[in-house]
Amino acid sequence: MAQAAEKIELFDVNSDDELARHEARLREAERIIEALLFASAEPLDEAEMAHRIEDGADLERVLERLRAHYAGRGVNLTRVGKKWFFRTAADLNWILAREQVEEKKLSRAALETLAIIAYHQPTTRAEIEEIRGVAISKGTLDVLLDTGWIRLRGRRKAPGRPITYGTTDAFLMHFGLEQIGDLPGLDELKGAGLFDGRLPKGFGVPQPSDDAALRDDEEPLEDEAPELLEMEFPDEPEAPETPEAADDEEL
Repeated sequence: MAQAAEKIELFDVNSDDELARHEARLREAERIIEALLFASAEPLDEAEMAHRIEDGADLERVLERLRAHYAGRGVNLTRVGKKWFFRTAADLNWILAREQVEEKKLSRAALETLAIIAYHQPTTRAEIEEIRGVAISKGTLDVLLDTGWIRLRGRRKAPGRPITYGTTDAFLMHFGLEQIGDLPGLDELKGAGLFDGRLPKGFGVPQPSDDAALRDDEEPLEDEAPELLEMEFPDEPEAPETPEAADDEEL
């Protein structure tokens, strides 16, 4: 008597079930992250979001799916460093313009100081003055600290233990950068017409880094922050400015 032929499965049912479960986890994680981002008044860190979703859900994929979903909508999902938040679409900024408070522009001195800190961080006041070629007036760093674009990082392991400065996430958010490495390089700066004439031999733009960890030549501020500004900016006559620095008037 002939035996019945053995049944052969052409498709892996278990594999299809697993794919369905994986997609369900992703969708549920999307809903959770979306709700968290809308409810939060501040950008959310990736580590914080990872704790809120089911183990095994790919947070990176979830965020990219959400970003793609909102790419053409009135709000866009934006990343700054390792933090994410919803921001009004760039082409709709004009609608909210009348709700914005007009802000006074930074002085030339403050902009130059901010650029030096962004590219050379961590850097000290003396190092900024050496690069600019003129002394920093008393209010320049105060103004930048008030904007929240720079922060006190630590103290340099050097005589006098000078304070080191670096940029913040608020700096990245204001200038539309995802990370400090998105700052323009030398070729981009030349293309924008910011460098005229022939540059000195060996001139280059440093690769910026805003790593929060203190470097080997830095030490922590400890609990002395309230006294730092007074110590850093003693009341003393400023050095005479050169003609090139004539525009360095403070706000």
